[in-house]
Amino acid sequence: MTGLPWFAYRDNELHAEGVPLSRIAAEVGTPAYVYSHQALEDRYRSLSDAFAGTDHLIAYAVKANASLAVLRVFARLGAGADVVSGGELQLALKAGIPAGKIIFAGVGKTREEMALGLKHGIAQFNVESEAELEALSEVAKAQGKEAPIAIRINPDVDARTHRKITTGKAENKFGIAYQRAGEVYALAARLPGIRVIGVHVHIGSQLIDLEPYESTFERVAELVTSLRRAGHDIRRVDLGGGIGIRYNGETPPDPRDYAALVRKHILPLGCEIALEPGRYLVGNAGLLLSRVTFVKRTATKSFLILDAGMNDLIRPAMYDAYHRIVPVKAPQSGTKLEPVDIVGPVCESADLFAEARPMPPMSHGDLLAILSAGAYSSVMASTYNARPLAPEVMVRGSEFAITRRRPSIDEMTALETMPAWLSEATA
Repeated sequence: MTGLPWFAYRDNELHAEGVPLSRIAAEVGTPAYVYSHQALEDRYRSLSDAFAGTDHLIAYAVKANASLAVLRVFARLGAGADVVSGGELQLALKAGIPAGKIIFAGVGKTREEMALGLKHGIAQFNVESEAELEALSEVAKAQGKEAPIAIRINPDVDARTHRKITTGKAENKFGIAYQRAGEVYALAARLPGIRVIGVHVHIGSQLIDLEPYESTFERVAELVTSLRRAGHDIRRVDLGGGIGIRYNGETPPDPRDYAALVRKHILPLGCEIALEPGRYLVGNAGLLLSRVTFVKRTATKSFLILDAGMNDLIRPAMYDAYHRIVPVKAPQSGTKLEPVDIVGPVCESADLFAEARPMPPMSHGDLLAILSAGAYSSVMASTYNARPLAPEVMVRGSEFAITRRRPSIDEMTALETMPAWLSEATA
């Protein structure tokens, strides 16, 4: 059993909704990313339902998975978007997400990106420094517009997650120190082209414990009250994202329990609530389908060498992340499991998906599914070792569609130009 209702065994074969994964492998090839349309809808509705009756905006964090098909699903459900680059902004618009539901976050927005956001009339810029605030003022003034802003506050709260995805501690690069919020909001109020509308906070990703959220929300509520006393018209509180998912036996928060904390601390402020979920919506909605290329045995270890590599899924190499890996063909009951290292073909020792993972016997050509690969997976892929990007497939019921095909080498090199002095004519 996978523990994921959208990816289950039927007649001893793993399916994505109603489609056997072996059919996708035969028609699309491997490695390939496979997403469940139903999973995306279910996860979005679970969060939206938890906030029923409140004035809220779910702005999907595009950085988690920027597939246009995924974005279109959320657009049709009424979602907005949390973007961190001009490119993501354009992807969100292309997928049909209204500009008035787009929030532009990130510590390093260029003036060109600011101008793009202003041109399209986005909902909000999340400002992370005084330098950014002053630059945005200049850009907005030059366009004769006002930039709606929330200032990202760093509450110095430990999210108790991996150090590389913690964003709310004082030593992190994100946001304005909580203690300096008053003076930075005062600066914003004086600057031309700036319209203060909110407060933003985001403390990290893959949170399993709700306590850091409660500590953060208490601080945010106190800050909003203080800012309003100082004359600032705070009408939106942007709480970021970060709710974790189950990778390996974790017990993530129920969105209703998370919403209860928001109702307790933030709802009494009478503000619109903005949420920026990413992993929660897409993480368990996708898997990476791969095939065993070789089984290699040494004096001390056994290896399953897959056709998927760290260029396709870098999370294990970057974060020591755990992903459940299951055979597409269900093993017979009572099959003995043996520890194997599951690795890819990339010429790096870091190209390792799992070490000493108990697995049933596997052979050349067998299919495996790397689960919980919907977030920070395909979107972080590269063409290292001149390996083409894996195609992406979306399943809905008993049908599937290729939403991004595998490029050829000619397509991968189409942007390259040979200098004149290296052309054959001058050789």
